[in-house]
Amino acid sequence: MEGSSTRSEGSVTCGTWIRRPENAHLAVVGKARHGDQPSMLEIFSFDPKTSSLFPFPSAMYVIEEGEPVSIVVHPSGDDFVCSTTVGACKWIELRGHGDNIELLAKDVVPLQGAGLQKCLAFSFDGSRFASGGVDGNLRVFEWPSLNIILDEPRAHKSFQDMDFSLDSEFLATTSSDGSGRIWKADDGVPVTSLMRNSDEKIELCRFSKDGTKPFLFCTVQKGNKALTAVWDISTWERIGHKRLLRKPASKMSVSLDGKYLALGSKDGDVCVVEVKKMVISHWSKKLHLGSCIASLEFCPSERVVLTTSKEWGAMVTKLTVPADWKDWQIYLLLLGLFLASAVAFYVVFEKSDWFWNFPIGRDQPARPNLESLIGDPQSDDQNIWGAFGVGM
Repeated sequence: MEGSSTRSEGSVTCGTWIRRPENAHLAVVGKARHGDQPSMLEIFSFDPKTSSLFPFPSAMYVIEEGEPVSIVVHPSGDDFVCSTTVGACKWIELRGHGDNIELLAKDVVPLQGAGLQKCLAFSFDGSRFASGGVDGNLRVFEWPSLNIILDEPRAHKSFQDMDFSLDSEFLATTSSDGSGRIWKADDGVPVTSLMRNSDEKIELCRFSKDGTKPFLFCTVQKGNKALTAVWDISTWERIGHKRLLRKPASKMSVSLDGKYLALGSKDGDVCVVEVKKMVISHWSKKLHLGSCIASLEFCPSERVVLTTSKEWGAMVTKLTVPADWKDWQIYLLLLGLFLASAVAFYVVFEKSDWFWNFPIGRDQPARPNLESLIGDPQSDDQNIWGAFGVGM
């Protein structure tokens, strides 16, 4: 059974979620120039009750030159960066909330004239910003000062994908030639190259996010076989692989809590994998029929994914995976168990003599009542042990 979907019409090139307080999340969608309409960025509110985007944008920003290529949002949800086809990057600041959102734009000066930036990423602590160009140049900046940490023009032949580790210590990057590299995020020092066979091409990369399993997931094309491989980031050794999507993937994403991994295909399919068991939990076949999945991102708080493609626009899809326990449900369950235990103890104590049903002598006292065990609440006598004949 597939989840329900909604669409935002238009020639959409990219999109992602904007995490906001109180789970009032937004979606930002990049649209290409179409007819008389210019290319632009649109902000949509998300309705968790219907798992859909609102039909009309809350805010818009017109891109005067070029078209949006990639969007990455700062972990705070207050800023995002969009790269364009003319080689410029826009830094967009969000102000306000709800329907009163204002977008303030400025250029990312160090990337002006640097060429098309295919990959953008923020570290999870928000202190680092990285960009990878089609020319293979890797740049890592401090955020928000944009002081340069690394400027490596020969990092790759041409960038394919990148991702920061959960602790913001490492940056993984992949190349169009099938190679993958690991860098230190603090100083840009190269750590290692990911090992692969001569007939394998590493394509997409995402770090695990549950905080307990230090893994790096990569899609690997081995001949005509599409694999999802796993590296242990403590040793950078490959520990295994599995065939999941079974077709070339265009996008990969990991949920914010690390429980699920999503893969989007080049012909419009999406599968969602439970990381703990590495089994498929949800399939959306032909979601973007015949069109390459351009963006694939989990909602920060709901079991929902946002996908985009040029032909079918932006879609929000509710996943058919087991519902998560909410905090209030867990507390309610614990309270219920406590109350049930208390009631069971009271019933057993009052209605059953099994505990006291043992041979007693003629002069041995009978079963004490409950008041003798806990003492008389109205009494000022502090020697409650006197009921058992114990001298003090």
